[in-house]
Amino acid sequence: MSVRIGQGYDVHAFGEGDHVMLGGVRVPHERGVTAHSDGDVVLHALCDAMLGALALGDIGIHFPPADPRWKGADSRVFLRHCNALLRERGWRVGNADVTVVCERPKVGPHAQAMRELIAGDLGIAVDAISVKATTSERMGFTGRGEGIAALAVCLLVAA
Repeated sequence: MSVRIGQGYDVHAFGEGDHVMLGGVRVPHERGVTAHSDGDVVLHALCDAMLGALALGDIGIHFPPADPRWKGADSRVFLRHCNALLRERGWRVGNADVTVVCERPKVGPHAQAMRELIAGDLGIAVDAISVKATTSERMGFTGRGEGIAALAVCLLVAA
């Protein structure tokens, strides 16, 4: 098989702080997230999609939340690690599409910077990465402003 598809999902509750990390970008916000690492839902969902496409488990297997090495870790480290795993097995990301679900912060003004960082870390063209956002129409935990979520899909192609 010369292509594989993976999907990922991540969620974090809002907590104390003055920003959230999204796609490797520090986005100002009146709250942070409760997480062991930097809590970047975009990169966590994308990592899960990449790992899932090759049946390599999930991000928690590779970076256990109970492991003190990952306390406050930059999620770009996770993304680069997942990309290395793909490359070692003869695969690369063909394209990826990520949707952030939240009422706030506004993602649109930061989406291009996220795309550029992700593409750079994966060694692929920016036009192969999509980052967009939606609200949940004030329903559920994201609608009430209790947290943030992201969904990701990616296509892997033989390198």
